[in-house]
Amino acid sequence: MSHNSIVNGRAEAVALSQEEVKRYSRHLIMPEVGMAGQKKLKAASVLIVGAGGLGSPLALYLAAAGIGRIGIIDYDTVDHTNLQRQILYTTDDLGKSKIEIARQRIQAANPNVQVDLYNEPLTSANALRLFAPYDLIIDGTDNFPTRYLVNDACVLLGKPNVYGSIFRFEGQVTVFNTEDGPCYRCLYPEPPPPGLVPSCAEGGVLGVLPGIVGTMQALEAIKLITGIGTPLKGRLLLFDALHMEFTELKLRKNPNCVVCGPNPTVTALIDYEQFCGVPAHDHSTYSAEPEPVPGGTLALATEVRQLSPADLKARLDNGDNLVILDVREPHEWDISNLSEYGALLIPKGDVLNRVAELDRSAEIVVQCRSGGRSAAVIRQLQPLGFDNLWNLDGGINRWAEEIDPSKPLY
Repeated sequence: MSHNSIVNGRAEAVALSQEEVKRYSRHLIMPEVGMAGQKKLKAASVLIVGAGGLGSPLALYLAAAGIGRIGIIDYDTVDHTNLQRQILYTTDDLGKSKIEIARQRIQAANPNVQVDLYNEPLTSANALRLFAPYDLIIDGTDNFPTRYLVNDACVLLGKPNVYGSIFRFEGQVTVFNTEDGPCYRCLYPEPPPPGLVPSCAEGGVLGVLPGIVGTMQALEAIKLITGIGTPLKGRLLLFDALHMEFTELKLRKNPNCVVCGPNPTVTALIDYEQFCGVPAHDHSTYSAEPEPVPGGTLALATEVRQLSPADLKARLDNGDNLVILDVREPHEWDISNLSEYGALLIPKGDVLNRVAELDRSAEIVVQCRSGGRSAAVIRQLQPLGFDNLWNLDGGINRWAEEIDPSKPLY
């Protein structure tokens, strides 16, 4: 089954060199692709938002396929936790700019590809400018504010949005904003409450999962560009890696969608951090505890007092009677813990059911991996009469970096 290519007639002016004919020969001998399809790939421009787990296979496979122009938006550097799944990077790349390394890897794989780098956070101020030159946008992000931003910018500009998401063992893939198809807001009109959906940093992700999902996103992009096959328009593909199961859900365009409906109320990009009640970008090394957003959900949250690892260590050394409440999961406790200081493990999801184990009159320091879950638990406990609570700023990872390097970071 064929469909209209998003490249239109530009491919007619493109020529393939002898080297490119040899390079893409396995495409050229397939009648569904052929010279016409390969020229469309060379004429196409694709923007990848995020050079992480999804962006890594996306960049490599799109470059190998012969996409003429690939843009990448990312402002992060490579760290140890990336190496388990972000196959663009190696141990030698630690601390280096992701997009600079990505360009080196892409051009090593295919020097015919033009690579544009945008070393900046994607915001409402720059999204339309960055998206405008490209035929297709691929969402490789990992947070709700940026997903809504990508969606709305694509709708306003009329750009297809190849969407993918991953968490633990599960992935999702679809294509938004094509012809009469739905957009992201048709599927998710409102973001989830802050803290309800954990990030990959909190819940983890199987290393090969983003490779599978990112490769499927690359496949959808190639189909949209060449006009072959049946794109995932109006279909959400769910993948369960543990059981190797695929499930397809039908998606319909929402006639009342505030962005892509016939009477849209969102006609310009908004403040997506305020809309979602969480930050889109890291504000510090330990960013799991969000900065309040004026007028947003977080601005109404109860104040959470922060205690630095250095201050906690000083108070423990002074013999202060502190209770350390670790709200991570048992498998995280096995990685590193503060048992030498009598830390009590009660996972975040069990705290309200086990609140009787806690002394309301005690001074309690709540601790997790990096400070986000612990802050959420404090907000749950404060209305129950716990008024002497501290959040360990940066969690046990910051403790490991600043106080006890013998404990591993994760």
